[in-house]
Amino acid sequence: MSLQDAASGVALWRRVADGIERDIADGRFAAGEKLPGETEIAETYRVNRHTVRRALAALAERGLVRAERGSGTYVEAPRLAYPLSSRTRFSEIVGAGGREPRGQLIAATEEPATRELARLLALKTGVPLVRIEALRFADRTPICVSTSWLPADRFPDAGGVFAKVRSMTALLAHYGVRDYRRASTRITAAIVDATDAARIDLALGRPVLVVDSTDIDADGAPLITKRSRFAAERVTFEVES
Repeated sequence: MSLQDAASGVALWRRVADGIERDIADGRFAAGEKLPGETEIAETYRVNRHTVRRALAALAERGLVRAERGSGTYVEAPRLAYPLSSRTRFSEIVGAGGREPRGQLIAATEEPATRELARLLALKTGVPLVRIEALRFADRTPICVSTSWLPADRFPDAGGVFAKVRSMTALLAHYGVRDYRRASTRITAAIVDATDAARIDLALGRPVLVVDSTDIDADGAPLITKRSRFAAERVTFEVES
């Protein structure tokens, strides 16, 4: 391929990407809407499907669209404003933004508390914990994947309960905990690993915001500690004082 041909190829995919971006900005494709298929886009711009795939990949890298395996490519919703305070509730935050919150259980197991988990939950090392791996969505967009640990004696079959109620707030309410607050929050940045990338439909190499937090009940007793990995391009954290 000559340099001229290569330059033409680059210009073609950029033209397609720019055209789709304009359509999104003008409201022709709304947030959450599925884009036309590759064949239809190729016919519209009179290019081949490889050029369309390159254009869509570029838009995905910028967080404007998201490809769902076996379904198609969707326009990404605007970033979710996510307040971090003493009362952080995923369902309430998503609902307040006019979007539908949803949780999905990935796995629930029981494991002994490590020294660090025991410290965070004010327990003895080795006591049984319930570990819950879950996905959290706003509408159909995956926002984060989280790993949560709860004392097994206080929350027996917590995994089974979460599979039914699909919310940590509802899970705690099931066991009689009607109110709780955030005791600690730590935020760090990382690059998504292969497992989480597949779970939250994020390209390898994209950033995630890792939130380590512990919640306590009204008496100050630790309830749950968790590590959540948020797609950095889908949320804006707002730290409230």
